[in-house]
Amino acid sequence: MAGITILMVDDETEIIKLMDIYVKNEGYTLLSASNGLEALDILKTHKVDLIILDVMMPQMDGIQACMKIREENNTPIIMLSAKSQEIDKIAGLSIGADDYVTKPFSPLELIARIKSQLRRYNQFNTKPVQDENEIQIDDLTINIASHRVTVEGREIKLTPREFALLHMLAVNRGLVLSMDKIYVEVWNEPFMESKNTVMVHIRKLREKIEKDPQRPDYIKTVWGIGYKIE
Repeated sequence: MAGITILMVDDETEIIKLMDIYVKNEGYTLLSASNGLEALDILKTHKVDLIILDVMMPQMDGIQACMKIREENNTPIIMLSAKSQEIDKIAGLSIGADDYVTKPFSPLELIARIKSQLRRYNQFNTKPVQDENEIQIDDLTINIASHRVTVEGREIKLTPREFALLHMLAVNRGLVLSMDKIYVEVWNEPFMESKNTVMVHIRKLREKIEKDPQRPDYIKTVWGIGYKIE
């Protein structure tokens, strides 16, 4: 995890100096503050990936700082405290901390906790970049630029009309489209009692993309109105 910045907030300079060595050995950058007020100022001007926050500090302690940080920031927080009582741990975690380490601690254990929290945060907060030319609906992928359709990675061969029909339903996901609207948009001509035409193409499309065309997962029938993709 290159480019990671850790903010350590503790009024014990020897602890910060020690952790600076271990943090740099991991390729991370360590910023430091001696109290909660300094930490809040640093967060205004620096991008921080994880915060190590001591509980007992002058001016603004770790509990107050954690509560303030959580008002607008979801950066992982590891609390440090000489208090080892279960109630103290619960208090720290209940105000928004992600982990709790008691002093004295092993620097290697703290590094392990840091890595664990960074992995967890990235896992739940990093969203995959999606191609703007693609529409993804569960296991169905529609590539608008290449007119390529896949279901569970298996390519589905569609006619131009079938693709246009699927594309129209997909871009209007969740909306019920009437048969006349579908016909006018896909066939580009006035709707002249052409329900059967739409129904036949929907049936063929389902046979290609649905596991069970009789109980479709994608293209749903809204009786008396039309069709939709949920």
